[in-house]
Amino acid sequence: MNEEMYLIDNNVLSHLSPSQRASEFFSTQCRIPAEVLYEAGYAHADALRAVEYPTTARVLKFLQTVMATVPEDDIALVNLYANKGAADPLLVACALDGIQQSETWLFGPKWIIVSNDKAVRAKGAEFGVESCTREEFATRTQGSWNASAP
Repeated sequence: MNEEMYLIDNNVLSHLSPSQRASEFFSTQCRIPAEVLYEAGYAHADALRAVEYPTTARVLKFLQTVMATVPEDDIALVNLYANKGAADPLLVACALDGIQQSETWLFGPKWIIVSNDKAVRAKGAEFGVESCTREEFATRTQGSWNASAP
């Protein structure tokens, strides 16, 4: 059975309760890209460092691939002038990296982006990455939050 690994966006992370973030499910099946941790602010960063999806050279290569598909005048995914979306393409790049790593295993995990940002989900779909909204994530994982971390 393939397990699912979830890449969490800040617009989802901010809606999770402290007990959800401390759960065994969250620590084993959820990852947060480094840039999302940065966006979350220092209050969350230290407590969530254990589930960080690091920005490696492989992730940066995938980020380059993702950004090559974003037209210069498109501000839906990234709008640096408004200081918005720096982590959004990184979510897709991390998913692509996770998928590539999973392909080396017989039964690797399935990587899913969790975001309420339509542009992130659309860009993920462009690359064949599954995604879901915060509400869909809550429904999918409803029974998973019961097991708490020690």
